[in-house]
Amino acid sequence: MFLISLLQQVDIEEKIKNAPDKGYEIGVFVGSMLPFIVLVLVAYGIYRYNKNKN
Repeated sequence: MFLISLLQQVDIEEKIKNAPDKGYEIGVFVGSMLPFIVLVLVAYGIYRYNKNKN
């Protein structure tokens, strides 16, 4: 898992380095953070559902 994380980080850094403008850099950053934010929201939703169920 750590190795995959390192490979993805290099790819993002290279995309930002070769970015045509600032808007592209912001898009790459948001696109890289979005899956983690969605995962946290899903985990929180499951937690709240199970907490209210008991």
